[in-house]
Amino acid sequence: MKFACLLLSTMALSAAFSAPAAAAEQLDDKPRIAVMSAFEPEWKTLLTQVSDAQEHVLNGRRFVTGSMAGKDVVLFLSGVSMVNAAMTTQQALDHFDITSIVFSGIAGGVDPSLSVGDVVVSDQWGQYLEAIFARESEGTFAIPPFLDTQFPNFGMIYPNESEVVRDGSAEPEDRFWFPVDGKLLETARQVASEVTLAKCASEGRCLSTQPKVLVGGNGVSGPAFVDNAAFREFTFDTFQAKVLDMESAATAHVAYSNGVPFIAFRSLSDLAGGGEGENEMGTFFALASENSAKVVQAFLAALP
Repeated sequence: MKFACLLLSTMALSAAFSAPAAAAEQLDDKPRIAVMSAFEPEWKTLLTQVSDAQEHVLNGRRFVTGSMAGKDVVLFLSGVSMVNAAMTTQQALDHFDITSIVFSGIAGGVDPSLSVGDVVVSDQWGQYLEAIFARESEGTFAIPPFLDTQFPNFGMIYPNESEVVRDGSAEPEDRFWFPVDGKLLETARQVASEVTLAKCASEGRCLSTQPKVLVGGNGVSGPAFVDNAAFREFTFDTFQAKVLDMESAATAHVAYSNGVPFIAFRSLSDLAGGGEGENEMGTFFALASENSAKVVQAFLAALP
């Protein structure tokens, strides 16, 4: 009897683990472009451009479906930082029919040739704080012998690759850069010179140069707000990065794992510690959000 009970229990446990996962509830069955933002002001700017809006709520997160620039879209806030961005991206993919992912938001400028207000559309994204924190001995740092990295260190911080699993792969792969979709990038290039970006903030403070759109180059993301000139210089030298933010690479990672086209538009609200005075984000946050949203709207209108 004990053996029979044990056998039945084992069979039930095995069935529970082998049963297929239940499909996620579809909140909307129309194919849509996901348009994401990290901060509420960015979201509000884009939301004003949506027609036939309908709100869906999932775990407290608002997803708004409708039409923007003639395209069927679903808008939502990712929330700030990497975990929030990854979580909400996967939620959208699980509960909507997503054809591509477009991220609109602000960022810190890393490339010294760029200025506040510029919009950058990077062609690949990396996670700069996926890292090994090294042991210090007599003033020098060294990582364990069983680990390696392709990047130099910033003190104890040695950037490293992420382990990635995707459909069709036989085993996990190690990857630092996550690519932006080539066709989406080409559309961004087509509209880059057609958009006139804002130069003056609402309170009357104006930039010294007219903002521009730059398509191409590298972007990096991590769970830290960076306002440090030395780390900014390290990021530019190490990754040849144009911009630094807290969400794009996480979303690019999820998009890559799910095989969904991705692109991000990031407008510089500050220089990540490279400015002469205090951080500029408080002054130019709204201007940068507006500029990113302008380019995204032109991009959506130009999509086939």
